[in-house]
Amino acid sequence: MCAIAGQLGGSGVAVDPMIRALRHRGPDGLRTEQLPGATLAHARLSIIDLEGGWQPLHAAGGSVVGNGEIYNYVELAHDHDLTDQLATGSDFEPLLHLYAREGERAFQRLRGMYALCLIGPDGKAWLARDPFGIKPLYIMEHDAGLAFASEPHAFFAAGLMQRVLDDCAARELLELNYVLGERTPYQGLRRVAPGEVLEVRDGRIVSSHRRSPFPPLMGRDSSPKASRVEGSRSIPAPGRDLPTLPASRAVPPHEGEGKDLLTRLDAVLEDSVRVHQRADVPYGLFLSGGIDSAAIATIMARLNTRPVTAFTCGFDAPGAKDERAQAEKVARALNLDWRETSFGEADFWRILPEVAWSLDDPTADYAILPTYKLAEAAKGTLTVVLTGEGGDELFGGYGRYRRALRPAWLGGRPAEPRGTSPQMLAAWRDAARAPRGATPLQAAQWADIATWLPNDLLLKLDRCLMAHGLEGRTPFLDPEVAAFAWALPDRLKVSGGYGKWILRKWLERTCPAAEPWAKKQGFTVPVDTWIAPRAADIAGNLGKVAAVSRLLGDEAAARMQTPGAGRWPLLFFAVWSLIHLEGATPREALAAVCPG
Repeated sequence: MCAIAGQLGGSGVAVDPMIRALRHRGPDGLRTEQLPGATLAHARLSIIDLEGGWQPLHAAGGSVVGNGEIYNYVELAHDHDLTDQLATGSDFEPLLHLYAREGERAFQRLRGMYALCLIGPDGKAWLARDPFGIKPLYIMEHDAGLAFASEPHAFFAAGLMQRVLDDCAARELLELNYVLGERTPYQGLRRVAPGEVLEVRDGRIVSSHRRSPFPPLMGRDSSPKASRVEGSRSIPAPGRDLPTLPASRAVPPHEGEGKDLLTRLDAVLEDSVRVHQRADVPYGLFLSGGIDSAAIATIMARLNTRPVTAFTCGFDAPGAKDERAQAEKVARALNLDWRETSFGEADFWRILPEVAWSLDDPTADYAILPTYKLAEAAKGTLTVVLTGEGGDELFGGYGRYRRALRPAWLGGRPAEPRGTSPQMLAAWRDAARAPRGATPLQAAQWADIATWLPNDLLLKLDRCLMAHGLEGRTPFLDPEVAAFAWALPDRLKVSGGYGKWILRKWLERTCPAAEPWAKKQGFTVPVDTWIAPRAADIAGNLGKVAAVSRLLGDEAAARMQTPGAGRWPLLFFAVWSLIHLEGATPREALAAVCPG
């Protein structure tokens, strides 16, 4: 189930064009319903309860449309004695019954990835998004009320917005490769923040609060129930008490430490993968040469009697880092149904305009390219794809985390964006501010979880898979996994020059073929190799792109002719802006920037 749209309050907004613009997310059917004071629409990708799970869904006097999956719907029905009341097998129906009993508190019980609109029997309307921001949701307040949708495309299709660029957002994209916070590239349109729950009355937002993805830092903060404040919004920590482990960073793990924790990690991962596999359609995974996807593959192989289908992408370019050999080794060890696909220069120029169209809310991360190609390859074989997103953020995997823990005289430096303007760095720091009581490692992890993860990695995964009618699921970004990882001592995340120490130790036991202690290649896409031969021609055409000319002037041509990583974001932004701001087709946009 994969796209929602609608209007709360007012009248006269054409919701049908909004949901038709999102058909690629829900190719199995579209439905629109008029309710008192609201219009709700849904584009369905059938995954759970193929016959009875159509939305808008009505039960217990309320209505809901949702994008994503509520993974604990079985447990919610059982634990709250709802089974006899359910009319469908939909994963969203238990929420309606719970809301009828306990109101807004019901949202705190959800374990899943979701963006939803619920209208309760009390007449209250709610918009909510999962705490990590796995599924997208956009809103705009206008004279006739509040409109919402899963992608910006929908607002333009209904004539609700003009295509006017937010220049500040565009500068963030060019410097950071993504846009910070709730801002979008379009004036007048904003994202619902990860974990945000909005009450809407008569088409206007009357209250807003945030659900944190982590339990409170008990034992590290004099006030366990402290909230982090962003602007005028208070972000309460979830009401869950979990054991908190000591936050020792200086002492490395000793022999035997963490054996009980390894057992707990195994149980937590297995439980998460099990519920993330809940589907009535074929599922599999994307397998790289890294340990995160290898961990997911290990558990999936354990839980399934038939070989699990896994897709891997490699690069056909001189000197490119290719993880196919390592992925194949893991696949053979786990008896996966392994399928490889390659990505070369022809793919780069073909896919670039297609993925730029799909990313109407853009990220200039070059990982969008192989992700799109993998989704293209998996379409027709799989409907649900499990991936390893979130493993680095939760278990401390990035090299920048290790550098942040070193003293300056050993090359230590903060885990912050480099090469940005002072104004951009200040904006990033404000968005990345960690809760009180966080250790230095947790602060670095929080910064990524608050900025890069939802606005780059998860946005990329959502758009590239949804463009092909696939649903991406992320077992690491689960409340139970997050609670376990957040409470770990730093020394069990980063130790001896290794990040993800405890995850590597677990893989050492469960899947030695993953070579968890081997030096990681790093993930790069050889975009500069493919751009370089055409850079001079591209540079000569950038002045014709209005947004590029206004923001960068003559600097754009100079940047394009300078070898290095700066070429790709600029090329992507030029193609993106021609499509989404000037109305060009993907093919026309590429031809305008790079003819031939």
